[in-house]
Amino acid sequence: MRKTAKRKNKKGMGTVEIVIIIAVLVALALLFRTALTEYGQKVMDFCFDDSKISSAF
Repeated sequence: MRKTAKRKNKKGMGTVEIVIIIAVLVALALLFRTALTEYGQKVMDFCFDDSKISSAF
């Protein structure tokens, strides 16, 4: 008897998987929208705070 092996296509992710991942990320972003914007604002304020620059001139 001859065995026939089924070959599965394992060449990366399919379109459906990518769409599901994007949908989950968008849902999480919308769910935590206010917390993310507040965190981003705090980070930007910390990075661009002019009061931390010493006036050596």
